[in-house]
Amino acid sequence: MTSATETYVATDDGCRLWTERSGARPAPANADAVPGAGPKPADGFILCHGGPGFWDTLAPVAAILADHGPVVRWDQRGGGRSQHQGPYTLARFLADLDAVRAAHGFERVTLVGHSWGASLALNYAWDHPGRVRSLIYVAGAGLAWGGEWRRQFSVNFLKAIAPHAAKFAALGALDRPTAGQEREADVLRLMTDFPDQATARARAERLLSPYFVSDPEVNPTLNAELRTLVEADLIKRCRALPASMPALIIDGARDLRPRRAVDSLAEALPDVTRVTLESSGHLPWLDEPAAFAAAVREFVG
Repeated sequence: MTSATETYVATDDGCRLWTERSGARPAPANADAVPGAGPKPADGFILCHGGPGFWDTLAPVAAILADHGPVVRWDQRGGGRSQHQGPYTLARFLADLDAVRAAHGFERVTLVGHSWGASLALNYAWDHPGRVRSLIYVAGAGLAWGGEWRRQFSVNFLKAIAPHAAKFAALGALDRPTAGQEREADVLRLMTDFPDQATARARAERLLSPYFVSDPEVNPTLNAELRTLVEADLIKRCRALPASMPALIIDGARDLRPRRAVDSLAEALPDVTRVTLESSGHLPWLDEPAAFAAAVREFVG
């Protein structure tokens, strides 16, 4: 296994995207990669973090996969160590993901997506089925996350944030919050994603270290676009995927986001395994690391 190597990928519109590569094969020699510059052909793993408008938190997942081939983590544009540069559209993020794939010399990839990143990975599989070997869909929102889903999630979130509601609301009302105030709001928000509130703050603090201020336009812009998608159309796109592209869905039973919205996805995918971790919330690789790792290794093995 090689040590991790940081590289910036240059997209076709001049945005620099931070990536880090680890795993069983070396990274490309060039320090500032461009699509097509990596060694070919090869298969690898690309990990897509949640958000939108966040940064990579999937280092423990990369470690699980390291013995199975090269693993690339990246910060999506507008967040983390990547450049803050629009447009913040689904099409642009899909093109960015393809640029990361090409720059690292991967002919085909296993995509691992968490939350919003799971939706990004699934959309990429629809657009480029020949470039995706398999899909690992972690705590994604599913295909039916409008309407009733959003109402139930809001109810669950308000209940979970209740002990800190006044402070969270005050931070959200600030016109020009400092980086420290933004971080505190993110800590309080992330605490709701952990079922064990006794340890939630310490775990959220670790997840946000180091902390990055993201472009505030990313999340509302992309979420507005995603709300225009129609579940029936997405089901058809799932059913059209090749049977040779297996998928693993990993849910946390204690996730605040209603998991029934993933049911139609699981039913529509041609070859799918679904694993529900009963003691996990929205971050199952942190809540039940051994069970999560076993499910992933069995799937990729």
